[in-house]
Amino acid sequence: MASAQSGTLYRGREGMWSWVAHRISGMLIFLFLLVHVLDTALVRVSPEAYNEVIGHYKTIVFGLGEIGLVAAVVFHALNGLRIILVDFWSKGTTHQRKLFWGVVVVWVVLMAGFLPRQLMHMFGA
Repeated sequence: MASAQSGTLYRGREGMWSWVAHRISGMLIFLFLLVHVLDTALVRVSPEAYNEVIGHYKTIVFGLGEIGLVAAVVFHALNGLRIILVDFWSKGTTHQRKLFWGVVVVWVVLMAGFLPRQLMHMFGA
């Protein structure tokens, strides 16, 4: 009889959450790129409409969106490197939990360096 532990290695653990966050961050980056291509293409249709759209990007809401975008890109990149190590390093699966927490620590450090600068930019300090 199968034990409660049988099945996937990642069920409810770091690997599963890493997988979920990687997919979500990837989709958010894709959506940003789609919107970016569309708003840039708008300049050919109507420069006035383009300028109006770009004006909205200077709001606090979009500044927070930029923080989210940077957070998604940085996490997605770091986690992608973790996935490469898990897949191609012979001891990668053994150390996948440590690698995940390493990604989290590096992500926090990088975001801590980015956030003050972005917040100063957003609030005009």
